Amino acid sequence: MPDTATPSPAGQAAADQVTTPNNETSLLFDAETVAEYLAWMDRLPWAQTLTVASLVLVAAWLAHMIARASVLRVVDLLTRRVPTWWAGVVNENLVFQRLVPVIPVIVINRGVLLVPDLSPLAVDFVQRLMLATMAIIIARAVGAFINAVHAIYQRYPIAQGRPIKGYVQVVKLIIYLLAGFMVIAALANQSPWFFISGLGAMTAILMLIFRDTILSFVAGIQLVNNDLVRVGDWIDMPQFDADGDVVDIALNVVKVQNWDRTITVIPTHKFLEHSFKNWRGMFDSGGRRIKRTVHLDLNTVRFLTAQEIERFRRFLLLKDYIDGKESELADWNAEHCPKDKADIVANSRHLTNLGTLRAYISEYLRRHPKIHKDRIFLIRQMEPTPKGVGIEIYVFTTDTRWAFYEDIQGDIFDHILAIVPEFGLRVFQEPSGSDFARLAKLSA
Repeated sequence: MPDTATPSPAGQAAADQVTTPNNETSLLFDAETVAEYLAWMDRLPWAQTLTVASLVLVAAWLAHMIARASVLRVVDLLTRRVPTWWAGVVNENLVFQRLVPVIPVIVINRGVLLVPDLSPLAVDFVQRLMLATMAIIIARAVGAFINAVHAIYQRYPIAQGRPIKGYVQVVKLIIYLLAGFMVIAALANQSPWFFISGLGAMTAILMLIFRDTILSFVAGIQLVNNDLVRVGDWIDMPQFDADGDVVDIALNVVKVQNWDRTITVIPTHKFLEHSFKNWRGMFDSGGRRIKRTVHLDLNTVRFLTAQEIERFRRFLLLKDYIDGKESELADWNAEHCPKDKADIVANSRHLTNLGTLRAYISEYLRRHPKIHKDRIFLIRQMEPTPKGVGIEIYVFTTDTRWAFYEDIQGDIFDHILAIVPEFGLRVFQEPSGSDFARLAKLSA
């Protein structure tokens, strides 16, 4: 069998002669390079400062990347594991992501102490700058958290009746003001209480600058607590040409989308200074009011003849009225009107074309499927005016949608205006050019 023993001492020495010199040369080269670089840096202090500062910045960058990857992983894990949509909302508003820059800021704040040959003034300035940056980062993170809370609240039905956007904006304004004081205090190397204590002297200036904001905040509290306006309400505010739906209630303004799709922006505090109409009650009640008057020519009002009474008896909507009214009038006339004086019209009661028309309109609307029967229902005669005598219709439709409401109202008055001549009446209309032209022809 071939010899498989270990190499001879001579062979091992030869192998060592091959490998050892190269390793020693490499180590000597590395040590010499480092020594030369350190000697060069000793001769140039600014090179040391630049090198260590660069290393601190690189460390801060690496810390930022590691923190960002860790936070994103944790957020993704929470979004998947937490059995609620709240985590998704918090993730959408980047609450945790906005805290990531705190890590590199801390690294720079502490690492600047390791930079050699850096003046104490520069070190102090960098540290104060990092503190100011940290205040801004934390304020933005808290603002994102408040936005997330508001977004969560907006998804609940109570948000429609109790909007909190104004309160959210006030809280964020206070946070940003405090962050501003922290930034100024850090850069000026003063205590934050030094600037906060000076607010008393600045109150007059702040009241002047934030006058509208303060008024709007108070007005917003009144609007919400008294439930005067909600998002989605239809309001009418003629002073600002606003007539449409409320689309947003903020700290300073209320946005109204008019029916022509334009946007009217109204200062919130104006809602306590001016009157406005809110149509929410009409929608909540499920009925929309019709209040319109038909003016009739007084010259056409008269008693009905026997032939007309018989004709109206054939109207399905008037048969019960005619029968009941005739019986009532006959009993009254028999009791109060002597037979020898019954031929005088003034001595007895008679049916009139105007009263019969009112009865017809009342019965017509009572049978209308789109009119409320359990709400206010009035068909009343108004006081005579130079425009004639008015018959006012005061009822409520069952459909509150604007377009459908107008269709219902239009159909009703189309029928009423068309049926008026059947009762020997005429709708009043002021003379027009054609009327004067016809008179001119008759007089010629």
